[in-house]
Amino acid sequence: MAHGPAQPKKHAAVAQFDSPELLVEAAKKAREAGFTRLEAYSPFPIHGLSDAIGFKDEKVPWIVAIGGFTGAVSGMALQIYTSVFDYPMNVGGKPLISLPAFVPVTFECTILFAAFGAVIGMLALNGLPSPYHPIFDAPEFERASQDKFFLAIEAKDPKFEEAPSFLATLNPNLVGEVDGE
Repeated sequence: MAHGPAQPKKHAAVAQFDSPELLVEAAKKAREAGFTRLEAYSPFPIHGLSDAIGFKDEKVPWIVAIGGFTGAVSGMALQIYTSVFDYPMNVGGKPLISLPAFVPVTFECTILFAAFGAVIGMLALNGLPSPYHPIFDAPEFERASQDKFFLAIEAKDPKFEEAPSFLATLNPNLVGEVDGE
């Protein structure tokens, strides 16, 4: 049984728009039509676009909180270990565990670990570094960093089969499909 060449797997259907207002309106209509896997690309931030595509950022704040808590516990544990177990030194009858003296280091460790958590969490959740992404092959996509606005409906969307025809109804400059994984 002979098999033909494998069909490339689709990554997304993409539409190009001339203005941010058209992009936001198209994203709202796509969400209203039941599409859930949307991405928008723009040369600058657009107020309201994240709400229009249904973007929810719930993971990074938790990563930052866990990093901050870990930093506070680590900073306090380090100071208690060094003051009580590693090099105990009784100066003037003061206690070995002096919480007021431990506050500055604990605070700084909290901030340091939270900042590292924010940066590393953001990079990991965004899939960075990523020198190549299939969306780069979309027609005229290089203009997404200059003066055009793109809305992509990913192939993972349950209604993806309807996506190209739906995008064409939004009066874009062009509609295309992107291959890739």
